[in-house]
Amino acid sequence: MAFLRHVSLATAAFLAVANQAIAQDNQDLLVQINQYSDDASAAQVNSVFQLSDVSPSDWAFDALRNLVENYNCIVGYPDGTFRGSRPLSRYEFAAGLNACLQQIERMIQEGGEVSVEDLAALRRLLDEFEVELATLGDRVGDLEGRVDFLEDHQFSTTTKLMGEVSFNVSDAFGSDVDAQTVFQDKVRLQLVTSFTGRDQLYTRLSAGNAGTSFISRYGIAPLTQEGRFSYDGETDNDITIDRLHYVFPLGNKTTVTAMASLGGHHFYADTFNTGLEAGGGSNGALSRFGERNPIYRLGLGVPSTGIGVRHNFNDTFQVSAGYLAKNGSDPSDRNGLFDGSYSALAQLVVKPSDRLRFGLNYLRGYDTANGAFAYGGTGTRWGNLGAGTDPVLGTLGAIESDSFGFQTQWDVSDRVSLRGWVGYTNADFLDADGSADIWTWAGILAFPNLGKPGNMGAIIVGAEPYASNLEIGGAAPVGFTDDMPLHIEGLYKYQLTRNISITPGVIWLVNPNQDTNNADIVIGTVRTTFTF
Repeated sequence: MAFLRHVSLATAAFLAVANQAIAQDNQDLLVQINQYSDDASAAQVNSVFQLSDVSPSDWAFDALRNLVENYNCIVGYPDGTFRGSRPLSRYEFAAGLNACLQQIERMIQEGGEVSVEDLAALRRLLDEFEVELATLGDRVGDLEGRVDFLEDHQFSTTTKLMGEVSFNVSDAFGSDVDAQTVFQDKVRLQLVTSFTGRDQLYTRLSAGNAGTSFISRYGIAPLTQEGRFSYDGETDNDITIDRLHYVFPLGNKTTVTAMASLGGHHFYADTFNTGLEAGGGSNGALSRFGERNPIYRLGLGVPSTGIGVRHNFNDTFQVSAGYLAKNGSDPSDRNGLFDGSYSALAQLVVKPSDRLRFGLNYLRGYDTANGAFAYGGTGTRWGNLGAGTDPVLGTLGAIESDSFGFQTQWDVSDRVSLRGWVGYTNADFLDADGSADIWTWAGILAFPNLGKPGNMGAIIVGAEPYASNLEIGGAAPVGFTDDMPLHIEGLYKYQLTRNISITPGVIWLVNPNQDTNNADIVIGTVRTTFTF
């Protein structure tokens, strides 16, 4: 083999890109060194044709073929690629050269033949890379020491700890509002465990003191759920395990989510609101309504259990389906997985391009009692059906519902995004001989990276769920109104540091409780979020 000719050709190419990448970090070096280590036998190739990204038309094909077939000192990556166009540092090249030297040394010891030209080429390479080869051992030793330290001091070999803490200063205003300025908090500690490298077990601990935000201070009846913060729910900072999910793949295109606690359709189905959908956390929209189409919240709750499946047919089409039981862990009558309240979803997602996607979904619901029939704490619990103080509620009983939703997200550019949704529910009150139509909609103008990377600005305008065509026993309840309520929300999340953000914002409720006779409500807040 004319080793000198081929190695010199490959060396010239290697050095041309090496000088452009001398500053490659230690992690890249460690990956490259590991590639050439004795433990990398799985990546060793016996023929250049085993490398999927190398073809006979490549300019260095002959050099690679001879290096592989005559000296066995070229290895591929575990995925069967060579990645010859990737920038290379001089230290990475030195690691490869060192591997070739060791291989040639073994050949000589075993009686193999190495030509004079090849030895001369190696001598010139050794002279060129004398410094790198001399320091390579020290750098590898230093990196191995750092790895050993990290392994000895890491939290777990299988588990990552992720945390989020928010401090929130808020107040509510309006002629019917009697509220004081408050300072509230929300804490989440989430353990993410993987057993195979592809699965994830989520165990989350939560605490907070926001309760139900300001709804108890609105001074209007019946009680509306409008304007609740996304991060509310907990009281007295009591610690609870509010999420226990196991996510695992079935093949390469299907993902299964088993939910033992806090089952929700948004955990496995796309909700089309990137950056504002935070799963009830403190890093997205201010309100529950601003996170997603409220119909995803049907059946959502800490006691809810269930399963969800997402399947990608290809880059364009995706389907999701799931089933939630409101009290799936309760073995008593009218509860359990199949004898109590439930919600089932089917969703089709279409992605015509990387910047545009939309989805259609259908949810079938059954609730054994009216108290469970709500969009998970958003909106008015079906308009003026309100809360337990409304005398109508005591007569409703079991409810069947069919819900239909359309939602979309169009990322016009890297800094402008248009989102929105429409949701419709037809509810039948089985024990009260009644029915109602429930509507919700929203339009969102979002500004990712507004000002600098990590920031987010957004304007959200829509209607939280409200009832129309309500009939009980063939007639509308006395005093029922079906005026459309409006929810207007503006926020700007400023990423102060990598782990700290400050989000001032305002929520303006027009015609709260779907009644134009009710005065507007304005809620202001400044949210500071710490992540780690």
